[in-house]
Amino acid sequence: MLKQHRELSMSIRRTIENNGEAGIRPSKTYQSFVAAAGSHRELNFIEKDVRNYITREVRNVSEQEDAKEFESRAAFVYFGDIISFDTTYNTNRYNLVCGSFVGVNHHGQSTLLGCSLMKNEEIESFKWLFQCWLRCMGGNAPKGYLTDQCASMKRALEACMPTTVHRWCIWHIMKKIPSKLNGYKGHADIEQQMSHVVWNSHSKDLFDRNWNDFLVNFGLADNKWLSDLYEDRHIWVPIYLDHHFWAGMRSTQRSESMHSFFNKYITRNSSLIQFVKQYDNCLGSREQAERESDAADFHTVIPCATKSSIEAQFQDAYTQAKFREVQAQFRGKANCITRLKNSALGYSVYEVGEQVSSSIFDRFAVTYDSVAAEVKCQCLLFESRGILCRHALSVLSFEQVSQVSPRYILERWSKKVKRQHTHIKSSHDEPLMEPRSKRFDQLVFRSQNICEFASESEELTAILHRAYDNVMAEMEALKAKRKGTSSLSHEDANLESVNELQSPPRIRTRGRPKNRLGSKLEKQIANATKKKKTKVLSEINLFDAASVAHSNCSQYQGQVINYQLRVQAAGDNSLGV
Repeated sequence: MLKQHRELSMSIRRTIENNGEAGIRPSKTYQSFVAAAGSHRELNFIEKDVRNYITREVRNVSEQEDAKEFESRAAFVYFGDIISFDTTYNTNRYNLVCGSFVGVNHHGQSTLLGCSLMKNEEIESFKWLFQCWLRCMGGNAPKGYLTDQCASMKRALEACMPTTVHRWCIWHIMKKIPSKLNGYKGHADIEQQMSHVVWNSHSKDLFDRNWNDFLVNFGLADNKWLSDLYEDRHIWVPIYLDHHFWAGMRSTQRSESMHSFFNKYITRNSSLIQFVKQYDNCLGSREQAERESDAADFHTVIPCATKSSIEAQFQDAYTQAKFREVQAQFRGKANCITRLKNSALGYSVYEVGEQVSSSIFDRFAVTYDSVAAEVKCQCLLFESRGILCRHALSVLSFEQVSQVSPRYILERWSKKVKRQHTHIKSSHDEPLMEPRSKRFDQLVFRSQNICEFASESEELTAILHRAYDNVMAEMEALKAKRKGTSSLSHEDANLESVNELQSPPRIRTRGRPKNRLGSKLEKQIANATKKKKTKVLSEINLFDAASVAHSNCSQYQGQVINYQLRVQAAGDNSLGV
């Protein structure tokens, strides 16, 4: 089909745009047009026109990016204290590494605070990325940062955010145990004991002793991987880090879950412009989930599980998700036995035994200062997650405390704070469209109801046809008066004038190079195939030349009846490539 005879009608363009926003691939969109028209021959455009029209939408990206940046910056004010950053997502056709900056909102949900595409994972690349992201977030560094064991990332963070506490993902470290230690006899016991040492050492001194005993008992003193882990224990072992607030995060699994969430919107073959659009959709989806949770907090209340006035305090202040976490601690209090060890001048030291199985008790030291109304537990749950633990609640119950100090009710988890970022209009709230596209959508919306009503009978259909004839004649007369002036928007450019978005060069990957020298047989097969394709294409071109006057009669999404009175001239409303 010749380029000058290919065109995209307004209904086709709007369908392409809507399908693109919904994450439907161009090939599927084109196939839907073919199915609606009956065959490829009934369409006066090709699949390439659909793809190239999508690339033209890059004109709106800069405006949308400004809205997204402002929105992410507003969310960062509330949820940017702890950030999880991960770059394991690498499923794009350019082999670019995708990284996501993920925080935790007041419902405990993951919230997206930024995204990046990187060509490599070198130190200078990470430095540039972190500096750019900090500028976007107003120059305020987070208090805590979770990453995997990437040496380049670690050095870049030290340079860009020297005051931020850096934490390695403990899940990734523990996952490596089988592969690192499976050469040792009894590696299953080794894994179990190492896990016990890491998770059940409730003081730094106790961890050091338990770790040393672990190495001696299993003959692992010379293992370099374990030696390196011990040297870096301050960056991954819970007891060395849990005195800082982490919003409940100990791993980068939130970032990886966000990457899994991306898969609903982005495929390996997505272009960069599609990636930007679908990132916006992903952001909108997360915001919608937050708004729904906010509405649930406003309209419903979870009943208290006990008669405790302290529980009622948290019920009144916290979001439902966080109040459920508080209630889990109140239920766990039933397994705790509290014993006073000593007390002087209002300062008491307790030992709380928690029954974790039929014969095993874990013991925790809890202090209570009645003058300062301060309670502190050795497990550091409140310090790391912002939720009072069952051991501290047991002591408060023992002391007959009826109300906890406001310091234990964090604004971070409050349902009463009006957060600005949920009230900012962004590109997914009010899509940026050309005036003609807006007018078209409004007309289609109204015509749907009219067409549905008229289709009930032949008489009603005839009335609508006559009305269409009259309206079309009136519009043609008005257009004739304005002949010589262009009423078309810049959307209505010829398809030949559309340039494709320049994509980044693809990174070479391992495997057989494309310019491999083929065998004599392979060359013969390739030449024969090429000749056959050339012959078929020649026949198709002859057919297209004979059917050049065929107009596009496809419907708008199969829902809107297009009343066509005549075929427009070839250059009147064409868009091609």
